[in-house]
Amino acid sequence: MEIAIVGAGAAGLMTAITARRTNRSRSVVLLEGAARPGAKILVSGGSRCNVTNLIVSERDFWGGRAAIVRRVLAALPVPQTIAFFRELGVPLHQEADGKLFPDSNRSRDVLDALLREVRRAGAELRAGTRVIDIDCTSSGRFVLSTAGGPIESRFVVLATGGQSLPKSGSDGAGYRFAAKLGHTIVPTTPALAALLLGPDDFLHRRLMGVTHDAELTLWIDGRAGLRLRGAMLWTHFGVSGPVAMNLSRHWLRARLENRPVKVTANFAGGRSFDAVEAAWLELSTGRPRLSAQHAVSTLVPAALGEALLAVVGVDGGTVLAQLSREKRRQLIHALVEWPLDLVGTRGYTSAEATAGGVALEEVDPATMQSRVCPGLFLVGEVLDVDGRIGGFNFQWAWATGSIAGHALGGLQ
Repeated sequence: MEIAIVGAGAAGLMTAITARRTNRSRSVVLLEGAARPGAKILVSGGSRCNVTNLIVSERDFWGGRAAIVRRVLAALPVPQTIAFFRELGVPLHQEADGKLFPDSNRSRDVLDALLREVRRAGAELRAGTRVIDIDCTSSGRFVLSTAGGPIESRFVVLATGGQSLPKSGSDGAGYRFAAKLGHTIVPTTPALAALLLGPDDFLHRRLMGVTHDAELTLWIDGRAGLRLRGAMLWTHFGVSGPVAMNLSRHWLRARLENRPVKVTANFAGGRSFDAVEAAWLELSTGRPRLSAQHAVSTLVPAALGEALLAVVGVDGGTVLAQLSREKRRQLIHALVEWPLDLVGTRGYTSAEATAGGVALEEVDPATMQSRVCPGLFLVGEVLDVDGRIGGFNFQWAWATGSIAGHALGGLQ
């Protein structure tokens, strides 16, 4: 066998298709531990599969060096991804925030189209074949140990994914293989995971199911290290939604480094304390009978406003102009810098991605071939790159798989 691809997820399937399209004489086998490949594709985007995003750049990713990420993404621009899926019979349409979904709104159609193309291209898919170990021989060839016996190949592609959604088969084995073959593994944490709040934080229990815009600030070592804005959903366990999930990897990385970290929420559209206070003083002058509840409702949903008023101890019917300076300032502080008592995340079980992985600098972005182990290629989530929510991690998988496939097809 010439090319053995370990993992038949998004990146592995793209690598196989591209390698065979580039060079029909190359023998390609896809080794998938699960009985049915593509589990992550099926569950993504609420089972609709957020294939990619209309605008993708290195700024949508974290982890490895931005210059390398930019170069990889440039090899497969989004228009080419759209054209690729259209060619497979899966046209895409745009939704909020540039997210691109299949017109059928069925992730099954995305997976089926990829599997059909794998067969049409002539790659061999062996489902239910879990790779247990990988060795590199003195001759430079690879021997992959499986329950069904050893498989020898000239090239190996690690498309094993990370550790997120372990039910899909992502068990982190790729990190072990890569480390054995000489690679540095950046410590991993969940990414795109919902956040858990402590038992003393009653807001999430009062606001379950409420979604609204929020700006979350990550404070590290007492300084604002990152601000993210987007939709936040209050749940029975804490907070979820795009902004909370995007923040999760940063909070976990800070904790991994044992750095003092906290998170605050701004519910007032990112407005500062001074801006809200100035606006309320102006309102009090122009509308002297305006209630505190109405003033708060100009900034946040009614349910959140009522909860914050209760926390501060202000009757919503109180006239804004009659609020004491102390109570007014307490209420504004609650609106623009509410402390989230984070105690953890929902972990790999429900996380949509993994942060950390194989150090990106150890891979050639022109080919995705290892710089430390010739003949080894690494694609997708196994690398130290994770994107924000919105189709970006899939675009990374398509791009890295395309680069590796073209390189493998052209190697002598």
